[in-house]
This record gives sequence, C-alpha cells and structure tokens, in this order.
Amino acid sequence: MPRYRILSIDGGGIRGIYAGVLIQRLLAAVPDLVKRCDLLAGTSTGGILALGLARGVPIDELIRLYAERGQEVFGSAAVRHAREAGGLVGGSDNAALHAILVEVLGRSTLAGLHKRVLIPAFHLDNHGAKGRPRAWKPKFFHNFPGPDSDGAERTVDVAMRTSAAPTYLPVYQGYIDGGVVANNPSMAALAQALDAATGKQELADVRLLSIGTGHNPMVIQAETLDWGLEQWARPLVGLMTDGMMTVVDYQCTRLLGERYHRLAPILPRPIALDDVERTDDLIAYAQAVDLDPCLTWLHEVF
Repeated sequence: MPRYRILSIDGGGIRGIYAGVLIQRLLAAVPDLVKRCDLLAGTSTGGILALGLARGVPIDELIRLYAERGQEVFGSAAVRHAREAGGLVGGSDNAALHAILVEVLGRSTLAGLHKRVLIPAFHLDNHGAKGRPRAWKPKFFHNFPGPDSDGAERTVDVAMRTSAAPTYLPVYQGYIDGGVVANNPSMAALAQALDAATGKQELADVRLLSIGTGHNPMVIQAETLDWGLEQWARPLVGLMTDGMMTVVDYQCTRLLGERYHRLAPILPRPIALDDVERTDDLIAYAQAVDLDPCLTWLHEVF
C-alpha cells in the first residue's frame, strides 16, 4: 500500500525548542524521518521549523537559534513582564525575527523548497480581492502546483506572517499568527493532502505524525463562575487555543485511527511562549520524554 506521510508541528513561541529537541531525538533514531515525509505542516513557531526543515536546514541549527537568539525576538525580561501585567501591547518589534529568518531561509520561495509545505496564517483584511466581500479570513500557504499555489511567496514572508502573534509581535504584511485558527495544523494538512486539486491522496494511504510544543498544565479551580471580560481576558486565549488543538486531535484520531500519532506531552510546569529564560528547562523536559511509543509507531505504521 502506498503511504503519504505528513509531519505537523504546533505553534508555541519559544516552546518551539521543545518540539525541535523532540524532532532531533526522533531523527537520531530514524535518520530519514523528514526525508520520508511528503508534506510538512507548521503553525507559528512550528511553521518556522517546518519551513526550515523543508529547506534542508539541520534541526541542530534550528534548535541553536531558539537557544541563542530567542531574547532578540521576544525582548528583555522587563518588556515581557510588563506585557504579562497587561500594560504593554506589541512589546517587541519584528526586525530581529526577520533578520534571523533571512539568515536561515535566505531568498528562497515556497516553490524552491525541497518538500511540500502547509503554513497557516490569518489575513486581517482581504481588501475585497477577486470581487469577494471585504473581511478577514484564514490563509493556508502551500506550494502544491496549481492555480491557487503560493509557490511564488518568499519563504521568509510566510514565516513572518504565520508567527506574528498578537500582543507579542506586530502584524506583518496584514497577517497575524496562524495559531488564532490552527495552532495544531494537523487537520488542515490532512485536508490539503486529500484535496483532489493538490494532495490527491486517499485517506487510507495517509500517515500523520503531529508534534506539540509542550502542553501547559493549566486549570481553573472553580465549579461555578460569574466572570466578565476583565476576568476571562487573560485565560481565554490559552483556553481557546488549547481547546482547538484538542478538537483537531479528536478529529484526526477518528479519521485516521492508528495511522495517526500525536506526540504532545504535558509540561511539568507552565511556560509562556515568550519565556526565553526557560529554554534550558524546555530542552531538559524534551530530553526526558519517553519516545518509545512514538518510535514504535514510526517503525510499524509510518
């Protein structure tokens, strides 16, 4: 039976280093893992990882960027603490991230990558393109051939668009972070693979490995609440993002069964997406994850 293999990587800011170390460990055991993949999907920080891998950037180099240059992207501790207190919006500019991405991705376009990719972002204003009503909408960048291909797009621009997290980084070219609609892009990748105009695959042939950036252990300790906007504002974004990722996991499990595997361990402690002081912890947490179930699935199913 022919197999169509998808690797999907979640969003999560600096926690991309966690996903990166998981991938590094998987590659140590299965060196041709990325080479065997037909489609790489990623959102936000996962989009950066997916685009880097699709261009042939070694995973060790991608991990080093997070470890050594994360603070350039997210700003000083004082800036981050002010943002956490609600007193700062858009605290870091995106010039540092753009410079880093140019170093890694160069002047490549999506069409020039070695792999098919799918990268979600969110367009704030379609300007009434092609006679459509003016409205914001999700955008899924891909480099499959065809009339709706985004192959001419610069890889750096797509990476900037998918990772423009609101309140953390500015809007880029009218786009914000794809995590607002598909922080786990697995289902979007599956849909693209099945699309008769692009992936052209049969459901039974698809194998999908979905990798998270560390699930934060968050709870709201109350059985009854009468909160308003002020109380819900802080937890609501995380609640909705985590909820959407769980829905995607449910959908992929029901559609693919054993042909789908999700590697998304719960972190020992919550880590914010801009907490660059915790990169060593993230590396240690990822190194401690038991990969045996995932490796067994890769050898037997993928």
